Amino acid sequence: MNRVAPSSRQGAEPPLWSIAASAAVILLTPMLLFSLAPDGPIRDGDTVFSTGAHKVPLFKPDQHRQAGYASTCMLDPKDPMIVLHTPVEGSDEEDIVAQVQGKNTIEWPFCPPQAELLVKPHQVTQQPSLLKDVRDGLMRLLKSS
Repeated sequence: MNRVAPSSRQGAEPPLWSIAASAAVILLTPMLLFSLAPDGPIRDGDTVFSTGAHKVPLFKPDQHRQAGYASTCMLDPKDPMIVLHTPVEGSDEEDIVAQVQGKNTIEWPFCPPQAELLVKPHQVTQQPSLLKDVRDGLMRLLKSS
């Protein structure tokens, strides 16, 4: 009679790669769904991010003349801002008044800390693009190698 020898893998620990893959899926799925969700309407008090490097007008340019700003400044890509005032529906006005956040030093020509700006809706987004950030990071990593 032939007896089948018990497998040496019975009762063994699961492979670590499967645990890591499961953890990655659990952590990355909400971020992916959030980045793919469409932007809603921009409202007063929302946090928005610059979609790129934009030259934008200062809402109150006189407050920043002593720092060397005439009437405009440059937004960095992904600069966070708080929306102070949105255009009224049905009006011809399309500028959003937003205040720069996350800066504490003046670096001319970039927008000064706490400056109020006039931005267009196409210059801001409600959420930074996770997929674009990952792609840009991989491109930098591959170029430096």
